[in-house]
Amino acid sequence: MSAPTLVAHGIRCLGVLGAGQMGMGIAMVSAVRAKVPVLIYDRSPEQVKKGLSLMDKLLDKDVNKGRLTTEQAKEAKERVEVVGAEAALKGLRDVDMVVEAVSENLQLKQAIFASLAAELRPDAILATNTSSISITKIAASAIPEGLKASSEEGKKAASRVVGLHFFNPVPVMKLVELISALQTSQETLDRARSFAIACGKEVTVSKDVPGFVSNALLMPFLNEAIMHLEKVGFNLIYHISYQVMELMTNKGIATRDDIDTTLKLGMNHPMGPLQLADFIGLDTCLAIQNTLYQGTGDSKYRPAVLLERMVDAGWLGKKSGKGFYDYN
Repeated sequence: MSAPTLVAHGIRCLGVLGAGQMGMGIAMVSAVRAKVPVLIYDRSPEQVKKGLSLMDKLLDKDVNKGRLTTEQAKEAKERVEVVGAEAALKGLRDVDMVVEAVSENLQLKQAIFASLAAELRPDAILATNTSSISITKIAASAIPEGLKASSEEGKKAASRVVGLHFFNPVPVMKLVELISALQTSQETLDRARSFAIACGKEVTVSKDVPGFVSNALLMPFLNEAIMHLEKVGFNLIYHISYQVMELMTNKGIATRDDIDTTLKLGMNHPMGPLQLADFIGLDTCLAIQNTLYQGTGDSKYRPAVLLERMVDAGWLGKKSGKGFYDYN
């Protein structure tokens, strides 16, 4: 099978929506590798400040390790500009492509894409960094209210939406998953692929199914590891009585350290599944697992009760200071 023809991406200015770890990582590789100006918007000035500080540290680290020169790092920083809160999405009007990198919440993304479609030029690509949510559903929200999805205008509005799933941490991870909605045009796909390659990434393609390739495989694996840690019988007899539960839930299949060490040393994984879940964020893991479960109706994707309880407790992993491991 021949490699797809590489076309010019035509991105002269990129917009990034969300200044969290993913958004700033996307902004950084776009400025450093693709060498395009980047406009970043986030509703939280505190998050923007935190994100810019992180990018500065990563660029300084690259300079210290000889991966970038001081001048290259300076030029990359100068390519990144923050859109003021007062401008909101209107500040992204002149970008050629925007990448949305906010929480894994369908309703939030649908509202954002409806606004982006109204504010941005009609030829601008609207990309989402979602790791599990239907690109087709997101694309449908880009159709202006009152237009039929089957109309030429409706088709054109939705055709510019595409999934560009970068992996965390973006400056380190080599992969981008490219996902087409049912409505995505070939031109949009080709330009999005070319831009990801310009950012120094390898591109794989997935159909628009829950979790795509990556998380449809990864999340059940992490979820199963959490179930191995769960106390035996907890799911079955939780509603019977506390006394019976205490008698039947003494030990899990293995300890946290034994689970992670087994996968690291036995399967040569760089980190164990519980540590990886902490790094991803347990709330993100739960959101993706629920998307898989609800999107397929398959019980094999049912989230582990322990995962749900840890998110309820605010133990979200590395970003909150506590998950399966303590980070304080």
